[in-house]
Amino acid sequence: MTAAIEIQGLHKSFGDLHVLRGVDFTVAAGEVVCVIGPSGSGKSTLLRCANLLERPTAGRVVLAGTDVTDPEVDIDLVRRRIGMVFQQFNLFAHLNVLENLTIAQRRVLGRGKEEAARVARQNLARVGLADKEDSYPAQLSGGQQQRVAIARALSMGPELMLFDEPTSALDPELVGDVLAVMRSLADEGMTMMVVTHEMGFAREVADRVVFMDDGVVVEAGPPNEVLIHPKHARTRSFLARVVHPTDVET
Repeated sequence: MTAAIEIQGLHKSFGDLHVLRGVDFTVAAGEVVCVIGPSGSGKSTLLRCANLLERPTAGRVVLAGTDVTDPEVDIDLVRRRIGMVFQQFNLFAHLNVLENLTIAQRRVLGRGKEEAARVARQNLARVGLADKEDSYPAQLSGGQQQRVAIARALSMGPELMLFDEPTSALDPELVGDVLAVMRSLADEGMTMMVVTHEMGFAREVADRVVFMDDGVVVEAGPPNEVLIHPKHARTRSFLARVVHPTDVET
């Protein structure tokens, strides 16, 4: 299978704090990998290094055969190939939904107004918000805002989508709609790395689950292995604290 992204020997330090300690794994094209682990384990830093929002201290990130950590690589060009959805929605409050989806297309990709609007409307329809293009972020629920953020990322035509705990800022009743959109993207074959605490989603949607702790990958494998029959005591201890029985029922 073709590798969409390869992470090789990744280290990241912030001063004396060593957050990533030699992380290695590969995400194949069309694969969904869910990254789980306790707070402070390095999950979000890993995603931020993957799209160079944080420059790794050591190691390589290879995107579709290109070493994007090479100092000669055009970082802005690389970021166009990777969509990122954060915990917070980061929408422009003074722009309506359609404008939020078209501004980067026009400024970064150089698309004309009509083409950018067409692409935006296609992606609003994908996330179930075709009727909200004239609304402003303050008029939307948190779940709707996060779906707009997903549609905005999709409008840039990414090869890979990174999700950094996309439901953690949402009220529980709003989580389902966002996860449904992510399921549909997985069904369409979108390559995805998802940092999540939604174990039921990981069990249902992921091709692989990666458990991180203290800046390293402790365990990785199919969801049924990692979530139901973990090999490592640290994984078992973590899951015992966070997993509800219905998240992993067979």
